[in-house]
Amino acid sequence: MDHHWLNAFLKHRIADNRVLRLVNKWLKAGISEDGKITPATVGTPQGSVISPLLANIYLHYVFDLWINQWRKRDAQGTVTVVRYADDMVVGFQEHSDAEQFQEELKQRLESFSLCLHPKKTRLIEFGRFAEQQRRAQGLGKPETFEFLGFTHICARKRITKTFLVKRLSIKKRLRERLKVVYALLLKNRHKPIAEQGRWLRSVVQGFYNYHAVPCNNQALEIVKREIARYWLKALRRRSQRSRLNWYRFQSVIKNWIPSAKILYAYPNVRFYAKYSK
Repeated sequence: MDHHWLNAFLKHRIADNRVLRLVNKWLKAGISEDGKITPATVGTPQGSVISPLLANIYLHYVFDLWINQWRKRDAQGTVTVVRYADDMVVGFQEHSDAEQFQEELKQRLESFSLCLHPKKTRLIEFGRFAEQQRRAQGLGKPETFEFLGFTHICARKRITKTFLVKRLSIKKRLRERLKVVYALLLKNRHKPIAEQGRWLRSVVQGFYNYHAVPCNNQALEIVKREIARYWLKALRRRSQRSRLNWYRFQSVIKNWIPSAKILYAYPNVRFYAKYSK
């Protein structure tokens, strides 16, 4: 992020010079490596509490306001935008709109010293008609994309065969999270079972609270099974003569690790609202 543009955006909404001066101190704090401080001329301090807020302010003026005008002025069909921090998904009804938008977005970002990630930016056919259109062109299944921790897939319901966006937990991130949990279990294996159980319950329940969406049952079961297996493995390393086996460990699992179950309904049910007089 360019500091000059960021200051201009902040001055547009903030009149208190003391606040602006404090924000500039954060921006110019620099990076400390091996006792040496490197001054920062662009971007925000890595790990700073204010960095996400400043990034959202910057993108609000650079992207949000611009695309709201663009889809009213230039788009031929419906345009749907979902942005979370610096990750975004934009859906287009017309293919020509998508190509035009991608080119104009590059120019827009370059004018504010930003650029699109070359490996994460792509145009794909996705939606209820994507499978039919790709089959007519002799192509394979619709491509998938990753967003906010989920892999999004074009699918159909098992019974009604109606279109469905299937969301599955990203496998790579799931493996990485399980490795971190196992490392912590090994580190804390000599603590009381109850203390470890309370911690694992919060870890598993926290995963369910975000990932327990329809069609993601397999990921929930994997997390429960693998964490239970890692916990048993860590406890067995307490002693060379451990008699704890999987059968005896079932009562501990039942007591401390929550059952895997879907917590949320489909979006068309969860966000359904009906007006009545």
